Amino acid sequence: MRKRLFKLLHRKDKDDLCRPHNNKSRAVVNAVAAKGGIKMESQAAVTKIVSKIDLSRLPFDTDAMLEGLRPWVECESPTYDAAAVNRAMDIVGRDFWLAGGRLERIPGTQGLGDCLRISFPHPKAGQPGILILGHLDTVHAMGTLTQLPWRRDDVCCWGPGILDMKSGVYVALEAIRQLSRASIPSPLPVTVLLNSDEEVGSPSTRDLIEAEGARQKYVLSVEPAPDNGGVVIGRYAIARFRVKALGASNHAGISTLLAKGRSAIREMLEKIPQIEGMTTEDCTFSVGVLRSGQWVNCVPSECTGEVLSMAKRQEDLDRGVARMLALSSPSFIVTRTVTRPVWEADAGSMGLYEIARTLAKSIDIELQGGLMGGGSDCNFTGRMGIPSLDDLGPTGAGYHTLNEHIDIASLPQRGRLVAGLLATLE
Repeated sequence: MRKRLFKLLHRKDKDDLCRPHNNKSRAVVNAVAAKGGIKMESQAAVTKIVSKIDLSRLPFDTDAMLEGLRPWVECESPTYDAAAVNRAMDIVGRDFWLAGGRLERIPGTQGLGDCLRISFPHPKAGQPGILILGHLDTVHAMGTLTQLPWRRDDVCCWGPGILDMKSGVYVALEAIRQLSRASIPSPLPVTVLLNSDEEVGSPSTRDLIEAEGARQKYVLSVEPAPDNGGVVIGRYAIARFRVKALGASNHAGISTLLAKGRSAIREMLEKIPQIEGMTTEDCTFSVGVLRSGQWVNCVPSECTGEVLSMAKRQEDLDRGVARMLALSSPSFIVTRTVTRPVWEADAGSMGLYEIARTLAKSIDIELQGGLMGGGSDCNFTGRMGIPSLDDLGPTGAGYHTLNEHIDIASLPQRGRLVAGLLATLE
């Protein structure tokens, strides 16, 4: 039934983004909800919930939001620089504290940065509520600001990590501020968890995310919105691997000795087409990082790399993992590292999406929802069966590139949507 629900609600178009649009799909959702003991709100009930608040009256100030966001973006925070990530945690944590948040700093492990858990005073504190997920690490190396400085025009704003995902975290902060200033209470307690290693698969924080998620009723992630300005209610499975090619070192500047060496770089380059050649429609493979050598006059004896595999279904990923591990040999070692499980839309996440879609209509936004690749921390909470809604951050383009930017107009739009969810979920 769960697979039938997923197929009914998701047409297979180019980017797998769509939305439920007929009574038949709603009937299937309700059937699954009843079978699983999950309450699925009727459209009338959803509309009643949403009618509690006029989102258009919340005075989100785009220029003020950009002014507040700028120090976050200009504090570069690549994942593997723990000190840099922690500096970003300091800046962001201060702003959340000023907004009334209670900060808990969780020390990093595995050489990675710290995490922040932020809670807000609430009559139901300690009871299951709403968890907002975000991360402050980025893929951009220190010094990227010289190539991608903060700048804006009337339409866009650029900067390293602005789209993925510092602007999303700022949207969540501003939504909390706006509700507080308007004296609009959240029916449920709100907790924010900001991690330090999402861009590398959350290897040191998955346990924190799952533990915190298990305490909550809903999970909202403020990752950047898809191109169509929608939200995500399911994600592909992702597996990462570390590969190591082994050669035989020798002096590269003496011909008789060079001939006795065996280059690990050459061994790796021979393997890459084999790895990427395993890509099918169901499961992809890509080699993204290579490291080898220190001296040009030495035949390199070791070359390491990282491989990413992605699949829409867990069984396809499992087969891909088996094929990848089968490549291992005495001269080519394959190690599986991080895995994000498939997150498929279920009745809980669909119910959450329906509330978001109705909220969006109240501010003249037609909110689509569907499956997407890329992976996020909602892979963990959604897989656990916790109603989760992903990609609530701003729209933009060029993330992970030197053209990373946000659409300025989407800042207040997404802020109102997040504020609406915080004010209506119960």
